[in-house]
Amino acid sequence: MADTDTDTADADPEAVVRDYYDAVDAERYDELVSLFTDDVRYERPGQGSISGREELREFYLTGRPLEDGSHEIHDILVDGTTAAVRGTFSGVQDGERVEFDFADVHELEKGQIARRYTFTDRDEV
Repeated sequence: MADTDTDTADADPEAVVRDYYDAVDAERYDELVSLFTDDVRYERPGQGSISGREELREFYLTGRPLEDGSHEIHDILVDGTTAAVRGTFSGVQDGERVEFDFADVHELEKGQIARRYTFTDRDEV
C-alpha cells in the first residue's frame, strides 16, 4: 500500500487490517510499516507504548517477543474507520510453542492505521 493520502484515503479498514496480519506473519516488515501512519501509536498489555514508524519498525525487527507464528482471524468488526479483530495467535515465545487468543483494535486515518491496541491474557506480546 502506498503512503500517499490519495491512494489510501478510501482504503477498506478490513482489507488494511487483513494486510497487516498477512505482512506480520510473512515477516514483510517494510510492507507492514507502510500500513501505519508516520505518528502511529501502538499500545500493548504491560508494556510501554510504541510511537512512530521507526519505533514500530525496530519493534518488529528486534523487540517482538513472538516469532515463527501466524494469526487466525475469527472476526473483524468495522465501525467507520475502526476495526476490531478477534483471533488466535500460534507461534513461539521465549523458545516455547504458544497459542493464545487476542483482540486488537485498529483506528485508521486516511486509510492507514494510526492507533493499535492489543489485548491478550499474556504479560508480554
